Amino acid sequence: MRTDPIRLPAAIVLLLTLAACSAGGSPEDDGAEQEQAITAAQQAAESAAAPPAEGTAEAAPPAPTCDASQVQGLVGQKADDAVAEQARGDAGARHVRLLKPGQMVTMEFNGERLNLEVDAAGTITSVRCG
Repeated sequence: MRTDPIRLPAAIVLLLTLAACSAGGSPEDDGAEQEQAITAAQQAAESAAAPPAEGTAEAAPPAPTCDASQVQGLVGQKADDAVAEQARGDAGARHVRLLKPGQMVTMEFNGERLNLEVDAAGTITSVRCG
């Protein structure tokens, strides 16, 4: 699990502030509490700086495989299932989708997807990955 680089210093400042502002007790108790807070902050800093244990690291997202430049020649042609599947293979994409005018689509980027935008007549107007 990765931590936000701002959280660690903020936690240290908070711990030190709480230790310095604690009310009551003798000065020796305050010194002991402050020492404990400093030790806890140092341990937190060390654990945040340590590399994650093996097997717990987050998997990197797959590298994009789609290359729309390979199928730009399809612009102006009629789109059908066979053309879409051939374009998917030629572009090296895992998935292909036809985007029709006014169609609702998700906006997440997928580097393994080929998008074929078509007009109302079914003619390909744009080819892009994502």
